[in-house]
Amino acid sequence: MSDRRISEGHPFPLGATWDGSGVNFALFSAHATRVELCLFDAEGKTQVECIDLPEYTDEIWHVRVDGLAPGAVYGYRVHGPYEPENGHRFNPNKLLLDPYAKSYIGQLQWDHAVFGYTIGAEGEDLTFDTRDSAPFMPKCVVVDQSFGWSHPLAARVSWDRSIIYETHVRGYTMRHPEVPESLRGTFDGLGQRAVIDYIRSLGVTSVELLPIHAFPNDSHLLDKGLTNFWGYNTIGFFAADPRFFARKAGELAELKQMIDNYHEAGLEVILDVVYNHTAEGNERGATLSFRGIDNASYYRLMPDERRYYINDTGTGNTLNLSHPRVLQMVTDSLRYWVTEMQVDGFRFDLATILAREPNGFDYDSGFLKACSQDPILSSVKLIAEPWDCGPGGYQVGNFPPGWAEWNDRYRDTVRKFWKGDEGVVPELAARITGSGDLFDHRGRRPWASVNFLTAHDGFTLNDLVSYNDKHNEANGEDNRDGHSDNLSWNCGAEGPTDDTEIIALRERQKRNLLATLLLSQGTPMLCAGDEFGRTQQGNNNAYCQDNEISWVNWEGGDEGRALTAFTQNLITLRQALPVLRRTRFLNGNLDEATQVADVRWIDAGGNDLTDEQWGDTAMRCFGLVLDGRARATGIRRAASDATVLIVFNAHHDVVDFRLPDIPGTDRWTCLIDTNMPVRDALPTFTTGDVYQVTGRSLLVFSLEASGSTQRVFERLERELKS
Repeated sequence: MSDRRISEGHPFPLGATWDGSGVNFALFSAHATRVELCLFDAEGKTQVECIDLPEYTDEIWHVRVDGLAPGAVYGYRVHGPYEPENGHRFNPNKLLLDPYAKSYIGQLQWDHAVFGYTIGAEGEDLTFDTRDSAPFMPKCVVVDQSFGWSHPLAARVSWDRSIIYETHVRGYTMRHPEVPESLRGTFDGLGQRAVIDYIRSLGVTSVELLPIHAFPNDSHLLDKGLTNFWGYNTIGFFAADPRFFARKAGELAELKQMIDNYHEAGLEVILDVVYNHTAEGNERGATLSFRGIDNASYYRLMPDERRYYINDTGTGNTLNLSHPRVLQMVTDSLRYWVTEMQVDGFRFDLATILAREPNGFDYDSGFLKACSQDPILSSVKLIAEPWDCGPGGYQVGNFPPGWAEWNDRYRDTVRKFWKGDEGVVPELAARITGSGDLFDHRGRRPWASVNFLTAHDGFTLNDLVSYNDKHNEANGEDNRDGHSDNLSWNCGAEGPTDDTEIIALRERQKRNLLATLLLSQGTPMLCAGDEFGRTQQGNNNAYCQDNEISWVNWEGGDEGRALTAFTQNLITLRQALPVLRRTRFLNGNLDEATQVADVRWIDAGGNDLTDEQWGDTAMRCFGLVLDGRARATGIRRAASDATVLIVFNAHHDVVDFRLPDIPGTDRWTCLIDTNMPVRDALPTFTTGDVYQVTGRSLLVFSLEASGSTQRVFERLERELKS
């Protein structure tokens, strides 16, 4: 290449940036001695040029190449010391991916050449391998970011109205009958109008996608004919995985169009992101990017044995967010997805690790501070999975204001209650009212608790009521993988059955669980397909199943359609009745200003629960009264919302429940009875009437039937009759 086409360029921005007439390349490495930019043909097969980055500014290597355009294919070779015992693993024989690359071409092939050491040699990772890895590596692609957004400013949904719907780009559409076969499993497929219209019809507000960042398939899975379906093994934090594109992966317009379509429908798009580790594994892993660029900076290494990696993730390595450039990369990535790709929030896998400093989880960590003060990141939804496998890794309730958190205590408590466990009611009371014992501090709100019963990891809702034990034989690990304690109950038979009584009980249990989730204070998260009872055949760890085990089956029968309608009705209720989604924690105390207690707990006789009853481990039936007159904000005046009574009965038999006396009116309307999901009309009752609550069922009554509440009643009646 002519020297006149090459100039010094700039150290900012990092990555490959096209300016209309050329491309600026900038790469961080604090310990490299030389960096080469390697250019390839359009297919990424043949290296056509190699350019030394001529300048090194503030630990950034940089060059500008005039005349280079979007579509250019490239990678790096980085020189430096190969001293594993000192934390350095440079090897210029290995082609490396740009951490800031916006697009990739090709897939990783697990040849021995992609490892920096010679596999099988004495000393293993202390050896130095000289084979060229380029033929087996994916390559980076320079992109054109231009796109004509129709809805560039998403109408973000307030937290109190948010209902999250977790799904997978590929798995959601692979069997969808209204998605063209050529588009199934892709961003184009997920963006189809039929798909979006269905999701919108449910009433959910925010679609959370399992990881879409670029990731390789694990070699040990490929050897067994399996694959990394979930994608929790990121290698590129700025690039979407090429497998999700129906068209050429470098054409980011496909992904942007999908997001634009969701925004047009009023739906948010949230990404599940994995910044806690990378796909390079431990000291015996491959050299694909970060390890070969600057291993000692990007990863947390054992202080006294820097050959080895700190493994708080359980995956072999841990990204070092204590390093300012690594922290910058993560926050740059997040801002890129918000500003350039227009996503509305993030769910952070193993988020405790992101807040780890050398002394452990730190409430004042650099990452948490960066997110809270950043005007872009602090404006979107930030959701933590608040645990990891390191010391002190369980941190539910300990993330700072502005964050929401997955609440596994909610999941476990609700499962225990409906399974029939004893002594669960006191904790259940805390969970269904927003888990104030965990989150009510520093001005945090009930929405900080992301309530869920199922997620991608574990049983589906159908399997939760159909299996006592996991059935993961298809994973090839002799059913040893996955959690064994699922707090599930098969209702009398393991797996599919023709017993009509068991089937009826399972359907009612599904309705009980869904109703509990969608009527609890906090932010509900629904796992895609649970609304019509999808199954994974008892597999509770389907991470490696890119097949019909994981793919959503849209060929549901009458039971599935009925469950979907029931779910829609629940969401309608939640959105229409503000008392079901308060922004203040409920405490049951008498408000002196309004002379109203926001919540009451009653027994089957309609009386307030006594201390003795709270201590009764055999109690399985109780009522929760949410008083619509209670203050909804800090303003000292009563609200005028509907008052709601929710009756929970986990007994196996009928309980006679007396409707309580609430000042103002004596007419109760039964909105929901999970034993009778289909009725011709919504029956009304008078205070003091006794309702026979079927064993293992949930009911919802309302005192008021005016204004918005009346419209809810009318819609429910129309749908129940249709």
